[in-house]
Amino acid sequence: MAKPSLSIITVVIAADPPPRLDKALSRDVPEEASLSRSRLVKLIGAGAVSRGGEKLTDPKAKVSEGDEITIEIPIAEETHMKPEDIALDVVYEDDDLIVVNKPVGMVVHPAPGTPSGTLVNALLAHCGDTLSGVGGSKRPGIVHRIDKDTSGLLVVAKSDKAHHGLAEQFEKHSVERHYLAVVYGAPDAADPRVRGTKGVSFETGNIMRITTQLARHKHDRQKQAVLFSGGRHAVTRARIVETFGTPTVASLVECWLETGRTHQIRVHMAHAGHGLIGDPTYGGRRKLALKAVGEAGTEAAKHFPRQALHAATLGFKHPVTGEVLRFSAPLPDDMQQLVASLRGETSVTVSR
Repeated sequence: MAKPSLSIITVVIAADPPPRLDKALSRDVPEEASLSRSRLVKLIGAGAVSRGGEKLTDPKAKVSEGDEITIEIPIAEETHMKPEDIALDVVYEDDDLIVVNKPVGMVVHPAPGTPSGTLVNALLAHCGDTLSGVGGSKRPGIVHRIDKDTSGLLVVAKSDKAHHGLAEQFEKHSVERHYLAVVYGAPDAADPRVRGTKGVSFETGNIMRITTQLARHKHDRQKQAVLFSGGRHAVTRARIVETFGTPTVASLVECWLETGRTHQIRVHMAHAGHGLIGDPTYGGRRKLALKAVGEAGTEAAKHFPRQALHAATLGFKHPVTGEVLRFSAPLPDDMQQLVASLRGETSVTVSR
């Protein structure tokens, strides 16, 4: 006998309902359904919400006390992916979520060309069947991603309630995400070229703010392109942590996201003229001046094998307990060694 593909719940609108369907449902839906308002809006748009047999597809539709609203919730398919015994650097874990420090080279979830060896495969082995099914059969528990060749912190949902709560925070851009990157040059307010770049401005404290639209590149669908009309709104901030060379030819910068778009930091920093060292897509391989950082620094930058980007800080409100959580992860070995070489240090001590 085939398993049902939908879970159906009925919500009776209580007294003095909010004027909008999505707000009324968010107030009156049973807590155990773990449906956030953003999730309800998506279900409404998908035609999964009805009243008296009539589909309600407008979140702003009016409702009245006593209305019986039916919600059809797709049941997540069982995944056919196999658990794989891959070591994970677990930073935090409880019954609802897990925070991991993803290594360079690991893909977050299966995709064409990478059917195994992913973070999801590792999580299936580590967590068993406790990952949230909201992400679908290929993305259980996944609420956000970082690129294969970017290292750092990711939070994964183990319960559906956590998944909805985390997804809502990401949609509202309330999650704290700070990255460390090694870039060509230094984004300094004193540089007239940077100040004259469209979409770039500076805030107090020499903080560079990049505001553009982002969309898929017209000729290369694997890339993102900066636009000023159309596309999706994107805002990145960056500040200098340390500069390298005399004169400065590279810098360690802290970047943080107001929005979270594909390749956002990489394409925004390149737009500002400070592409990431090692970035094969946007960085543009530049040769650092030998006199500025010496042979070791020049060679380290020239041969760095991936974009020098690390998701160093992750902060959010626990979607179940309400506790504010904040985690940090040190630079991985390769970026520590790159920084040391650019400093001109002859020996490298990897911090942990």
